[in-house]
Amino acid sequence: MKILLTQESDWLERNPHQQHHLMDRMAIRGHEIKVIDYPIDWTKDKSKGLIYPKEVYDDVYKIDKRAGIQVIRPKFIKLPVLNYISLAFSHRKEISKQIKEFKPDIVLSLGIMNAYISSVYAKKYNVPYAYYLIDLIYNLIPEKLFQPFGKIAIKRAISNSNLVITINQKLKDLAIELGSTKDETLVIDAGIDFNDFDPNLDDSSIRKEYGINKDDVVLFFMGWIYNFAGMKELAIDLGKNKEKYPKIKIVIVGDGDAYEDMLAIKEKYDLKDQLILTGKQPYTKIPEFLSLADFCMLPAYKDEQIMQDIVPIKLYEYLAMEKVVIATELPGISKEFGYGNGIEYVQSADEVLELVDKILSENRYEKIAKAGREHVKHNDWNAITDTFEKTLIDLVENYNK
Repeated sequence: MKILLTQESDWLERNPHQQHHLMDRMAIRGHEIKVIDYPIDWTKDKSKGLIYPKEVYDDVYKIDKRAGIQVIRPKFIKLPVLNYISLAFSHRKEISKQIKEFKPDIVLSLGIMNAYISSVYAKKYNVPYAYYLIDLIYNLIPEKLFQPFGKIAIKRAISNSNLVITINQKLKDLAIELGSTKDETLVIDAGIDFNDFDPNLDDSSIRKEYGINKDDVVLFFMGWIYNFAGMKELAIDLGKNKEKYPKIKIVIVGDGDAYEDMLAIKEKYDLKDQLILTGKQPYTKIPEFLSLADFCMLPAYKDEQIMQDIVPIKLYEYLAMEKVVIATELPGISKEFGYGNGIEYVQSADEVLELVDKILSENRYEKIAKAGREHVKHNDWNAITDTFEKTLIDLVENYNK
């Protein structure tokens, strides 16, 4: 099966998400995959030139070296607002070209504007089209003025879809609100590679590397550090109470919008030994980093619109590693995992340290951690990929019947 996937995020640089796991595994199974993407962090590119040139990357992988996916990045103008206008033209041209020349059996989209364009050209060339909703992405548009237009584009893409796939029940509800139907909307959960995410991994090497003792209590966060992630507030709280919690260490693996602020907080509160910022790390090292964690963090702002419906894939990995997760009580997360399944909820980041102390003092850690592992034990990536593959094949085979 030939799959054309379109998205408006960076396939190469961003941390692995649901689509990366699935597409790498689908490629290994013999499916041919092309991705049209967009370097969303282009403003950080200091290279000269007004035009970001078209680029094609061959033999790309995120999870498994055997994948061999081709990533196509259309050109655009490197100026605010004009980037979107130029993107509309270059992505339209590339999507049309790929449908005519690559002749995909199915088009799969995760984007906004290029998702709508993909849906139009899929219909024009009589190719089945599926929209893959893994996030409330129109709220991620940096320019808030454009967010309503993003929502309209997604609605139109969904109305043109033959199938909408989501990764949790809350997003399924959102898809239906945006115009899908119950019969054409399917939930396929996030997955875990249980061979890699093993609770019994030896953490002695990584502890030695970062100066973390066995009796330290590690609060762990990984991924893109958004300003609304709550990690700045947690670090400041620790900085103000470091005498009270001398054994607590915060380890953050990743970079992002708040990274420079985290460095400033570390210096201001003299957290050189208690706030460890590793920067971005290879995905293959994530299980090793996770092995040293005691508690895994997601204390995001409760009123942040972006966070309301999503369930980050890393929560499954945290639970698989038999770690206690502390997360803000957000609708998507609480609906997906419920209560008593490895996640302890807070209302804000300033409640985290007291909750950690309470769980440890009451000797509840092991019970909570084991409940989390039990809850996700069926989320094996092989089974998830089986379901995803069958879903696409069925859609293709039934399309013209």
